[in-house]
Amino acid sequence: MATTVTSIEDQIKKLRKRGMDLDWKESKIKEILLDIGYYRLGFYWHPFEINSNHDFVEGTKFSTVIDLYYLDVDLRYLLIKYINRLELNFRTNLTYWVSMHYDDNAIWYTDTKIMAPEYLKDIKSHYNKNFKKKNIQISKHHIKYPKDIYAPCWKTFEYYTFGSIVKVFEHITDQSIRKEISLKYAIEKPEKLQNFLNTLVFVRNSCAHSGVIFDLHIDKGVSGVPGVKFNNNYSHSLDAGIKALLYLMENISSNRTNELEKKLVALFDKFAENDMIKEIIENKLGYSYP
Repeated sequence: MATTVTSIEDQIKKLRKRGMDLDWKESKIKEILLDIGYYRLGFYWHPFEINSNHDFVEGTKFSTVIDLYYLDVDLRYLLIKYINRLELNFRTNLTYWVSMHYDDNAIWYTDTKIMAPEYLKDIKSHYNKNFKKKNIQISKHHIKYPKDIYAPCWKTFEYYTFGSIVKVFEHITDQSIRKEISLKYAIEKPEKLQNFLNTLVFVRNSCAHSGVIFDLHIDKGVSGVPGVKFNNNYSHSLDAGIKALLYLMENISSNRTNELEKKLVALFDKFAENDMIKEIIENKLGYSYP
């Protein structure tokens, strides 16, 4: 285990010794190593390593590593924008349709007759003094209505994360309500919508926390997307998650779906002539060029 701090100069020597073509001026390479970091960039030159000594495949260029890094950055920004669009739509649909079903119960998300016990056992620890204090509309509600233990769902859910909203959907016990919401996205089985949403929460969180996503592995895999074939029949790649996102978006806004598709194609086409990165896009990310 390496425990010694390595200077920028020594980092550059290591890369050169391992066979990387340092095809930029050393001053620029130093600037990038100080900006992004040697360890962080290691995730992006790892695909080009050929052995346990971390030697690089012949022809590996520093510029190629940086291209892969910025592909990852641009893809994160792109995906999180459209996942946020989905999040807003799903929150609205969940709040509206369940509330219409239980129109006399504004805090149905706390009701033992509506929500599964495993969800309810955690709600008090989530909806606590800190939650009420830091979220202004919730705070105002409890000042105005001091006897209320909880605020109505349409107020509360505005302060829930995407993952928390998806958890609410997961733990609604009446399957007919879950199916009603699923059908809004042209999905027959609630379990399939749940799978899509869980996948996109995972992708969204990876993007939001600057995770490396070009080789993202979706552990449980994506359930079959209606009318869509996964590349190489592999459902665990980021591309499979993107296909789930596109399917759900199509049932929200065809304009936004077309917009996302065009932006994805434009992003990947930037690297169509770069064999090293193209191979990663196809084999790691799972995208298939036309």
